[in-house]
Amino acid sequence: MTTPAVELSGITKRYPGVVANDAVDLQVAEGEIHAVVGENGAGKSTLMKILYGMQSPDEGQMLVRGAEVQFSSPAEAIAHGIGMVHQHFMLADNLTVLENVVLGAEPQKRGFIDREAARRDLEHLGASYGLDIHPDDLVETLEVGERQRVEIIKVLYRGARILILDEPTSVLVPQEVEELFRNLRELKARGHTILFIDHKLEEVLAIADTVTVLRQGRTMATVDPKRVTASELAELMVGSELPSPSTEPRAADDHVSLSLSDVTVLDETKRPALDNVSLAVRRGEILGVAGVEGNGQGELIEAILGLRSIEDGGQILLDGEEISTWSVRRRREARIGYVPEDRHRRGLLLDAPLWENAMLGHQTMEPFARGPLLDRGRSREATTRIVKDFDVRTPSIDTSARALSGGNQQKLVIGREMAASPRLLIAAHPTRGIDVGAQAAVWEELRTARRNGLALLLVSADLEELLGLADRLVVMLRGRVVAELDPGTTTPRQLGGYMTGAEDVTGDEE
Repeated sequence: MTTPAVELSGITKRYPGVVANDAVDLQVAEGEIHAVVGENGAGKSTLMKILYGMQSPDEGQMLVRGAEVQFSSPAEAIAHGIGMVHQHFMLADNLTVLENVVLGAEPQKRGFIDREAARRDLEHLGASYGLDIHPDDLVETLEVGERQRVEIIKVLYRGARILILDEPTSVLVPQEVEELFRNLRELKARGHTILFIDHKLEEVLAIADTVTVLRQGRTMATVDPKRVTASELAELMVGSELPSPSTEPRAADDHVSLSLSDVTVLDETKRPALDNVSLAVRRGEILGVAGVEGNGQGELIEAILGLRSIEDGGQILLDGEEISTWSVRRRREARIGYVPEDRHRRGLLLDAPLWENAMLGHQTMEPFARGPLLDRGRSREATTRIVKDFDVRTPSIDTSARALSGGNQQKLVIGREMAASPRLLIAAHPTRGIDVGAQAAVWEELRTARRNGLALLLVSADLEELLGLADRLVVMLRGRVVAELDPGTTTPRQLGGYMTGAEDVTGDEE
């Protein structure tokens, strides 16, 4: 019998009040693509962090190619041929591809960095694995898929034979996913072993040789993807069938809740990050904003919220009232709700209790404030209602936000915004990084809000989400709105084509 590339036995990891991994077993064959799936909080990330040396297990045994190992740092895992491509890329935007790849592992010649040797090694790796990169390009100029290829080459450069990929498709359009899968199959053909964490079960079934399902910190099953369906995998994960977003009959009326006319925002170099953008969102409508990340979506949100100034000549109206010069506080008090893309950095105080998190962005308004003072008692009552109404699973409202799973953190953020009865809700990537159960809950909240007449601006890179929820779609490319589409007649591939510039506004291939 061939020795497994990785064998984890009885891995247990405890945190205060939580058992993240409970006697988990995982066996990964040499040269296979092995997917690990499960709800948020199921223990996938913890298990991979243990394998990569970022965490130490409390109990259990790890074998790499038959030899027992105990890693106390990623450097030790790298020395054993294990590399990890994180969901949030670990690249320096102001450095070139070459500099990013060799950073910390630079070849030396007479005490200096041997750039020519580094270039030769990099070009050889790219050619060998079909990873198309340009060593002298600045990382800040790269598309998301190109950045991911740099991350893969970065771990290969360090000699990795076992690659861990954490949610690698979460920021990719379909064409980029296809390219990634081609790269992974090439790596597999060359004998590399790949551990692949994903929430998108159809993708898992398309790429994996073996799938292990974790649930509540335990190994539920290891299955052959050729013998299971996505629905069966979802049932193993969460005990219910796989949810999907679905468009309902249009509820929009003629009232325009949000209107942008000729809005331009300059970046730090005084170039247009948002270039003459016009759009409108009606009451009872979900307007989807599609685009590869970094094409102006963030600046669009910040302009609406008042976090960025717009250039003269542009106009932002909320229910017909000009708000372009309003402060962020005044816009929030006018009931513009906001679900941020990164709940950890922009949506939560991770070490604060839930009742304090529930007032963020609303701390000057009732029920959280009474005059100029915060009302602790009413804040706690309001938080209790949010937790109950939005099914935030927590032992107590005094629990820290950090202790919640990603899905429950997101439900708290959405509950906080919805409880304030917004006129307009901006939802940025509302289901990113959460499991299928929480995903279904978030989608239902957005549909309910739409039915109740709320205007929603949905910014997402999840094409299924956009096509399934939005009444209308606009596509952003290089800071401009380049297309307006009907989700009912647009395929994911067509939408991906508009997002990457492969299709023009008439729908013809370039």
